[in-house]
Amino acid sequence: MTGERDLKKLLTNMAPELDPARYAFLTVPAGALRDIESLMRFSESEGDTLIVAEDWIPDTVVDDGRRYRRITLAVHSSLDAVGLTAAFASRLTLAGISANVVAGYFHDHIFVPEADAEVAMDALENLTASS
Repeated sequence: MTGERDLKKLLTNMAPELDPARYAFLTVPAGALRDIESLMRFSESEGDTLIVAEDWIPDTVVDDGRRYRRITLAVHSSLDAVGLTAAFASRLTLAGISANVVAGYFHDHIFVPEADAEVAMDALENLTASS
């Protein structure tokens, strides 16, 4: 099943959804803590990056205390769609909001600082409305 590739349709149907959970980005040595429940694990040469719900942060990990909220774009976007990330990133940039983006097979997920979550939602909803 492939997702939508038409940028106009993607923007019109983004339907951003704000997850109520609070998330942290953690780093651990490569392959460590394989039993931790993480939303995502990505391996880099310096170690593994984990995205975990706040409730899942183990006591053995150094936590910098920063928290993020996840905004999921409900539209089923194709992994090879062109322009969607640039469009929402530009809109968030104009609002002064940093974004950490994870592309899943079906949806894009945008992690924004917790304090900016509502403003980010407004920016994304305005992008959809103006498309």
